[in-house]
Order: sequence, then C-alpha cells, then structure tokens
Amino acid sequence: MRRAWWRVRDYAYVLHRQLDGLLHRGDAEVYLAPRQRVAPDVVLVPGVYESWQFLRPLAEALHRAGHVVHVLPGLGYNRKPVPAGAALLARHLAQHDLRDVVVVAHSKGGLIGKLAMLREDPQGRIRSMVAISTPFAGSVYARWVPLAAVRAFVPTDATLAALAAELDVNQRITSAFSRWDPHIPGGSRLDGAVNIELRTPGHFRVLLDDELERVVLDAVRGQEGR
Repeated sequence: MRRAWWRVRDYAYVLHRQLDGLLHRGDAEVYLAPRQRVAPDVVLVPGVYESWQFLRPLAEALHRAGHVVHVLPGLGYNRKPVPAGAALLARHLAQHDLRDVVVVAHSKGGLIGKLAMLREDPQGRIRSMVAISTPFAGSVYARWVPLAAVRAFVPTDATLAALAAELDVNQRITSAFSRWDPHIPGGSRLDGAVNIELRTPGHFRVLLDDELERVVLDAVRGQEGR
C-alpha cells in the first residue's frame, strides 16, 4: 500500500510538470540572466517524454544561486535516440561557445550527457554532470513497453552496453537517485561516480527532494564529497 501511494504521487508530479510545460512555453530565457552571475553555466537535459520544465525547480535554484541555465529547445520531449540527443547537446555547446559547463540531467538525460562527454566533446566543454534517476544499466521493465523511445533502456541495448564499458568518465559524474525507483529496479548507482541516495521515493518526485537542491549546487560548484 505504501509503494502504491508513492507511485500515485510520482505520477501526480508528472501531470503537474506536463501542465506547467503547456502553460509556460518559451520562458526559459529568464534563466540566462541571473542577478549576480557566477560560474559555471549549467545545461539542463530532461528525461524521455519530458520537456525541460520537469527540471524547473532546479532551474529556479540554480538561477537564484547566480548560474546561467541553458535548455535545449531542439530536444523537445526527448524521444530521439540517445546518440541523437548527445549530438544535439554538443551542437548547442558549440553554437553558443559554452565552456566548462555542468550538465544537470534527469533519467535518459544522464545517458545523453555521458555519451556527449565521451564522444561529442573533443574540446572538453563539459566539466561534469549531475545525473538524477538515470538508468545507467537500463531497466528490465523496458522490454515490456512497446515504444521505441522506452525500449532503448533494455539492459542489452548496444548504446547502454557501450556506455557501461566506459568507466573513466564516471569520476566526473554525480549520480543522485531515489531510495525506491519504480522504473529502475536495478537502481542508478554508478561505479566510480559520486553516488547519493535521496530520501524521497519515486522516479519523478525525487526532483522535489529537499536535499537534491543542495546536492546539485554542491556538485555544480565542485564541492561534492566522494
């Protein structure tokens, strides 16, 4: 019963964020001009079937702290394959000449960020990444979902396998995850990364965890503990 209630609240957050996305389209420009700018710039990468508004609470916190926050309009609701998302992220960095940035990503966004760090960033524009609820090892549930965008998370997927084999980049990643994630039963722990378990249960509602804001800000500033 407790987990059923957690699941209901998780999807209630999804509905809230989807509605927010419909009501507040195109207002990401405000995050490009903090009152007192501090480094580094941050790029948000949402998860599958998510717009950037899913990460709005973190965008607000980062903006208040003085960071310039970028979104990727071309990503839409993030239904493209992970390699396409990684290439899009790299193009955005190059077009705006962004350097020494931190990627803050949710779910599939963390896979996009890691692949971009490995294959799409020869100039080292990405300093590090904070990945929240990312299925680095995939999800056994993905094989039962008849949607191509979700079946990319099947544990045997070639892109996932290639990412899992690359360990060195993990030291530049902070992986934050829920105490219980209904979509990723295997969890989001990543060897060699900074791994932080948050108290709030759920794949989506963890974005509202009271501790997550501090975790993200510390990671962006390079102050996270290992």
